[in-house]
Amino acid sequence: MATIPQESPPPFEASHTIDLISVDDSKIANVSLYSGRAEITRIYKFPVKTGQNQVSISGLPNVLDPESLRVEGRGAATIHDVALSDIPEPVVASMSPDLEDLLSKQEWNQKALERAKKSLASLEAYLSTLNVQHINVTELGQVMDSYDIAGEKLDKKVTELEKTLKGIEADIKVERKKLTGPTRDARLRKRATIGVFANSEGEVEIVLIYGVRQANWTAGYDIRVDMEAKDKPVTLIYKAGITQNTGEDWDDVPLTLETASPTFGVDIPTLSPWSLSVYRPVIMKKSKRNLGLAPRGMASQYASNTYGSLSMAVHERDSEIDTPGIHDSTGIEHRELAVSSKGNISATFRVPGIITIPSDNASHNVTVVQLKLDASMSWVTVPKVDARTHLKAKIKNASEYTLLQGTASVYVDGSFISRSDVPLVSPQESFDCPLGLDPSIRITYHPRSKKVSHSGFYTKSSVHVFTQRITVFNTKAHAVNDVKVVDQVPVSESSQITVKLVSPSLSVPEASGTGGEVQAPQAVKVGEGVHAQWEGADEQGIDMEHLGRDGKFHWVCAVPSQGKINLVLSWEVSAPLHTDIVGL
Repeated sequence: MATIPQESPPPFEASHTIDLISVDDSKIANVSLYSGRAEITRIYKFPVKTGQNQVSISGLPNVLDPESLRVEGRGAATIHDVALSDIPEPVVASMSPDLEDLLSKQEWNQKALERAKKSLASLEAYLSTLNVQHINVTELGQVMDSYDIAGEKLDKKVTELEKTLKGIEADIKVERKKLTGPTRDARLRKRATIGVFANSEGEVEIVLIYGVRQANWTAGYDIRVDMEAKDKPVTLIYKAGITQNTGEDWDDVPLTLETASPTFGVDIPTLSPWSLSVYRPVIMKKSKRNLGLAPRGMASQYASNTYGSLSMAVHERDSEIDTPGIHDSTGIEHRELAVSSKGNISATFRVPGIITIPSDNASHNVTVVQLKLDASMSWVTVPKVDARTHLKAKIKNASEYTLLQGTASVYVDGSFISRSDVPLVSPQESFDCPLGLDPSIRITYHPRSKKVSHSGFYTKSSVHVFTQRITVFNTKAHAVNDVKVVDQVPVSESSQITVKLVSPSLSVPEASGTGGEVQAPQAVKVGEGVHAQWEGADEQGIDMEHLGRDGKFHWVCAVPSQGKINLVLSWEVSAPLHTDIVGL
């Protein structure tokens, strides 16, 4: 009976191992920088063999977020698994035969140098002890010659020993460097291990995308105002201060600035149960040992209200953070991020060209964009407190860029004025920018006048009439249309005292007869180009029921070039005769 030969199984093919160092064997294709973190895109190209290949990429930053790591690939291969681990500290040999021999030579030469220096010092000491009176003139020359010969010999020996020691120290450094091997940044001690199954031998490309901490950018601005310009008087230079200490230098990389803040595992919070219960004290039996005292930890319960208490039950909830897995994909093209503005939620800025940001934790400034913006100028003064006039601009962000909160250096007509804070401003939104003091708008707060009269037949009362004059003088070569002068009248806190605003004749808001809603009072015209209004009436979200109750109001004036405007404030205070009024 013929036997059928058994076919032997194919031999087991060992996995092909590929060791890569991230900084040396890859190129950063893109950096997306957020507030507090960055997303790095690195491209690796390497040859693979048919079958299983084990790719080890070492030197990844310690601040790498494991949950953010993902791998993409191009080529005739399939990614099987991805693992991230820490690289242990290398065990470094501290001694070798060559280093031991060099250290021995160093010690011998150091001792020889010390002996030579002591001999030289002794020779100098001996020469200083010689007395000329006890030495003949003929012998003096021989002594000096002997001193020169011995001193020259010792100087030469010291010089040679010092030179030899320098050479030995250099050799010791070289030998110790051989023992430690090439120095690697201690901040780069992460390793990614990737299993790649290749259908055929050839070159493949892997893209590693991962997030890192210790990278940040903050917004900064230069705001330059041209007071003579009629169209778009504001030039806003949008700058970014970039810092990173990830351990990786970003050399010649395309950089994208993101205004969004990526979050992981942040869910909408839920309310815990909130219940009411009646406090029931625990009665402890008295004994000779405790003498009726409450046990430790229950003193606060006995100090509570005996009849009842409010308690809130707080239940701890395990945070359920969705941990995204590492997504493996093949045959996916690596695409460059597009520059776009996404309105009020987030915006993306592509820094022009390429940029280099070393990992030094220092701030590196780049210009994002330069914008020409419209602005309306206004002047504000509170002459009762300070007669100086403040200039401010209401700037409209008529661009597609979201302005992040940051500090601005403000320049008016080329002169530095102040540093100001810019709030978060969405596209098409406006913000106020103070521009310092404007001495060309001069305010005179004249002395207040007062008249007192009496009225009433049976019930006598006194009436105090106050008048306050204010002069606004525009010394500019052009007219200004929005000068706001803020002032106030006193507010009565007693039913016996009545305060009445006479001029300007502003009325307190009252509810309408139909819907019961409080209507905002209209501005009162008090002169050519001058209107008066309660302070806050031009603001959004003002409580109309309390408008004017604090006695504060303002005039808005249009003042011609080299022109003056006189404002008059008049009010009456009435009270029973002989009433001592405090605050006038």
